[in-house]
Amino acid sequence: EVQLVESGGGLVQVGGSLRLSCAASGFTFSRNDMSWVRQAPGKGLECVSSIESAGTGTYYAAFVKGRFTISRDNAKNTLYLQLNSLNTEDTAMYYCAQGFGNNALRATRGQGTQVTVSS
Repeated sequence: EVQLVESGGGLVQVGGSLRLSCAASGFTFSRNDMSWVRQAPGKGLECVSSIESAGTGTYYAAFVKGRFTISRDNAKNTLYLQLNSLNTEDTAMYYCAQGFGNNALRATRGQGTQVTVSS
């Protein structure tokens, strides 16, 4: 059974930073592309960033604009997302999911971790 446990969210002010983590189990993490997706209040699910299984290729949504960095540690079965220069539009529930790009939107997600950015 695929299990994904996200952590690291919280309340920060505009311009602040957070580091999200996702602990994966129940599947061969190192053989799977992974993504971070988010859902803001009243909005649909969108892919924030993706990383290939070996960590050699990445994708970032246009709205990231160089502020976020995705990474992974296949030895620890863990996915990360470093969030910098946060703004209020980044307020959302963040989830990790298997898959790359929009394929991750249909995949199993964990319970999510809430990121709230205050002005």
